[in-house]
Amino acid sequence: MTHPTLLHTAHVHCATFDALSPDRDLTHLVRVDWLERAQTGIDETLRQEITAAVQAADGPVLCTCTTLGETAEAAGALRIDAPMMAEAARLGGPVLMAYCLDSTRAASLDLLRRAFGDTDPQEQLLDLSEHWPLFIEGKIEEFTHAIAADIHAALKTGTFGCVVIAQASMAGASTPLRSLTEVPILTSPDLALRALLERAAV
Repeated sequence: MTHPTLLHTAHVHCATFDALSPDRDLTHLVRVDWLERAQTGIDETLRQEITAAVQAADGPVLCTCTTLGETAEAAGALRIDAPMMAEAARLGGPVLMAYCLDSTRAASLDLLRRAFGDTDPQEQLLDLSEHWPLFIEGKIEEFTHAIAADIHAALKTGTFGCVVIAQASMAGASTPLRSLTEVPILTSPDLALRALLERAAV
């Protein structure tokens, strides 16, 4: 059994994953600056830093930042949203995909379409970037309720096979949403941690 490492770009995620696996000792590496730098694209210097961090870990690595996911995956890490997208493909579309950062939009959409393969996910994208400042300011409860309210409103506009909440930072919105709708609400932390621990057990 190897030791799992989680690569974050926000400190709040440490508590989230520790709560999901209270009996397992997880190593957390937090680099807030990487997300800030990645907003204008991942240059070669940042790519090398991410790669070095992943390859230096003692065991499997989970990258919890969607924006850095593709680069971390290329270095050998598990992308936090990969298991979630696979579950979305299993459930089928149409998929309502909500996101808060424009830098995650393309990465999430590419991964969703890759998971669906030759099948069209019939995605509808929900841009909730107006609420991101609440997260940055540490107003997590307000952020969570705003995300949940907008997703709930969007669900009334059509029929969906599932909802994909693209970023781990938005996952808290799933709790109120699941009491308001029967549409499956998919979040990345729980599914990704399960996949990480399976890798660590090999």
